[in-house]
Amino acid sequence: MPTDKLRKEIVLNKEEMEIIKKRMEKVGMNNMSAYIRRMDIYGYVVHVDMSDLKEILRLMKINSNNLNQYTKKANEAGNVYQEDVNELLRNQQKLLVLLGGILDQLLKID
Repeated sequence: MPTDKLRKEIVLNKEEMEIIKKRMEKVGMNNMSAYIRRMDIYGYVVHVDMSDLKEILRLMKINSNNLNQYTKKANEAGNVYQEDVNELLRNQQKLLVLLGGILDQLLKID
């Protein structure tokens, strides 16, 4: 990919500038150059709310830590309680449901 940066100046009136700023705000962008470049090249900007993914990541870390603790316990003691395994399975099922919901939302994006 070329590293040469080329400059192109555009002239906007106040109304056009306000429209662009409002659209940038709507999609969560604050860099006008990046916004205009994306709109010009791709014709659209997709804004994805990542809060659901952050929550899933948090839950996955918890589940992973629990799994590591249960594995360590099984290696040390030679056994694991069935309820511990069931809890891991329930947590894993919750994660799969959440991920399925996010995938459904992503598939709806045109």
